[in-house]
Amino acid sequence: MMNRCPITYKPCGDDLYSIEGLKLLAPKLAALQNLPFSASEQRQEAVNRAAKLSIQGVQPKLSAVVSVKNQQFEIVDQYGNFIIKPQSDIFPELPENEDLTMRMAKVFGIEVPLHGLIYSKDNSKSYFIKRFDRYGKGRKYATEDFAQLTGSSRDTKYNFTMEKIVKVIDDFCTFPSIEKAEFFKRILFCFITGNEDMHLKNFSLITKAGKTTLTPAYDFLNSSIAIKNPQEEMALALKGKKSNFKAGDFIDYFGKERLELSNKVIDQTLKKMFDSVEKWNGLIEISFLSEEMKEKYFMLIKEREGRF
Repeated sequence: MMNRCPITYKPCGDDLYSIEGLKLLAPKLAALQNLPFSASEQRQEAVNRAAKLSIQGVQPKLSAVVSVKNQQFEIVDQYGNFIIKPQSDIFPELPENEDLTMRMAKVFGIEVPLHGLIYSKDNSKSYFIKRFDRYGKGRKYATEDFAQLTGSSRDTKYNFTMEKIVKVIDDFCTFPSIEKAEFFKRILFCFITGNEDMHLKNFSLITKAGKTTLTPAYDFLNSSIAIKNPQEEMALALKGKKSNFKAGDFIDYFGKERLELSNKVIDQTLKKMFDSVEKWNGLIEISFLSEEMKEKYFMLIKEREGRF
């Protein structure tokens, strides 16, 4: 059976990775060794290094660099330009889920960093993503998440509303109207792909060359198929609720009334969404999710799309 590259999703014969995938990581990389930690060892490493790392969040994360000399990802305490997330011991197939969902976001026209899956020594797959806030050695772009911008904490990151986020974009972005159109696209995507965990820390602004915009997307995954019996459809309330959304809640209320987007912008976004569904289904089909998870993903998209 021909392997499929976990970085590009393209066939790669008997190899674990395609040459194209390796070159995306580093132009001179000719091979990639398995990560020298099992999934459980990666989770333990994340706990051991947590106090030293600037990466935040509930999922175990490791900071890493690509060593061309040693042909592998190497875990570091500082100056890492990649984040690695191992398999969870609580929720199934999160790396495969996040990698797939981020690819789907790119199809929808959302900017995403370089990302993919890598094999570990126990043959489990870990998710990697390149940091968008780093350049050079130890240099960082000014980046703040919406929790920081609103004075919220890890404990209060869910205690906010989508309506209030509009003011954050108006107050801090260089060109608010552009970013509000982009934010609408991302919220629509998160709903269609079952991401009910987009709290304040999962949205950020970045300042580059004096211009403040939304950062590239991150932490996009279908949490609704990863947890049992999800009760909510969104992490932050919209129109006073977190579930049972209808098309009008997004289009008329949030898009037109709150974000003040034109009919043209909204229509273009919806057309792009409908045009993307077939490609999304194609990506799900060739993804590294189990057949059971693929079927759940197919069904969720069909149900959510059906509301529009």
